[in-house]
Amino acid sequence: MSHSDAMSPPERAGQSGSGWPRLVGAVTMAAVCLVIASPALDAHGVSTKDARYLLSLDGPAIIPLMYLGAKHMVTGYDHLLFLVGVIFFLYRLKDILLYVSLFTVGHSVTLLAGALGGFHASAHIVDAIIGFSIVYKAFENMGGFKAIGFQPNTRLAVLTFGLFHGFGLATKLQEFTLSRNGLVTNIISFNAGVEIGQFMALTAVLLALGYWRTRSGYLRHAYVTNAALMSAGFVLVGYQLTGYFVVGR
Repeated sequence: MSHSDAMSPPERAGQSGSGWPRLVGAVTMAAVCLVIASPALDAHGVSTKDARYLLSLDGPAIIPLMYLGAKHMVTGYDHLLFLVGVIFFLYRLKDILLYVSLFTVGHSVTLLAGALGGFHASAHIVDAIIGFSIVYKAFENMGGFKAIGFQPNTRLAVLTFGLFHGFGLATKLQEFTLSRNGLVTNIISFNAGVEIGQFMALTAVLLALGYWRTRSGYLRHAYVTNAALMSAGFVLVGYQLTGYFVVGR
């Protein structure tokens, strides 16, 4: 199976929903959701309690940082929505492991590089790209690239977007002046917690998808489900761009 085939929807999954009319309709719905809901979203907020704890750190705190990393991933719905899109049409365990591993490598590299290496970027722009990653994956699942006669390299896309997801995590840590004492240990612990949280969330998603796939409505509702994913992605993009151009400048 080629890397494009591994991530493509089954041939019949969207036949009732394929073609330009429904694709354009889904994008229109996404744009409407963007206008309505974008002022009220934030996928990466750090609670006041967690912020105080991070600022109080002075030395290694392996277990607490692992907990915070896992919590951030489990509650980071932008990451979860992207992963749902990635595995939505993956049925073989080796394919799931491959694409999740590519995502994991990507976000681990930039999380560590951003938090420890001093690489900086606008959190709003990075998070807007993360929102776009959800739009991209939903569009692919809906057969959008087939409709326009172009198929990106899906492995490279997942790895690349993983880099931005990790950088999004790093920008949140960069908002705090963390003690240099034990910083490397703490950031590595946070990253390990992110992986634990990802495993927990992914397990829950796979169980839910596994059950849904046994029902007759799975393929029938796949198009609408991915249209909803696309809408959520557009909402996140709009919210972050609004923050960048209106609030953050």
